[in-house]
Amino acid sequence: MPRPSSPLLSPEIIGSAGLALARAGEPFGVNAIARELGVRPSSLYNHVDGMDGILELMRGELVEGYRVEWHGEPWDEFVLAVLRTQRRMYADHPQLVPLLVGKTITHPAVIAAYDDLASVLVDGGFPDDEVLSVIAVIDAFAIGFGLDLASPDEVWQPEGGTRTLGRLIDGAERGSARSDRTFELGVGLLLDSLRARLVGTPPVTGQASSRF
Repeated sequence: MPRPSSPLLSPEIIGSAGLALARAGEPFGVNAIARELGVRPSSLYNHVDGMDGILELMRGELVEGYRVEWHGEPWDEFVLAVLRTQRRMYADHPQLVPLLVGKTITHPAVIAAYDDLASVLVDGGFPDDEVLSVIAVIDAFAIGFGLDLASPDEVWQPEGGTRTLGRLIDGAERGSARSDRTFELGVGLLLDSLRARLVGTPPVTGQASSRF
């Protein structure tokens, strides 16, 4: 029997199949991926180390699709691009967030993306002993605002009287307009704080830079 012109299974094929099932709202465990690919579940174990391995392959496929390449721009412009892209990535895949945040990152493509970010921050002047903390802040910001973008149009709906919140809700934007406005305020505050920390001066609280 002739060999197939392309491999039936590979880590990339398995990761892509799992991600496609997740995007469709379908189960994406070992059995589900095997059915999707038309193979026996045991065949997957020749390429992955169980469900943890599948999740890491899915993470790699996901990040590859939202990768931000550095082209020599200043660190704050690169961080802004990363935040915008990761926000969209997490908003597009909110069901994967709790599964991925509890797993150690090992996929080469994801490690490379973090290495780019770390290198840009170090080259931008951040001290080595703060860079991982800054990256963690960026991650938390992107995840939080990604989930916020995926939240319902009505975030708050008081059932009783309020002193202030109800009045503010009545005049506020809804849906993606609210989320976009909040993100722009937050990203301005974050970048202003990072710039201020870099030069050793306290940020001006509540006033975001007009640069972005």
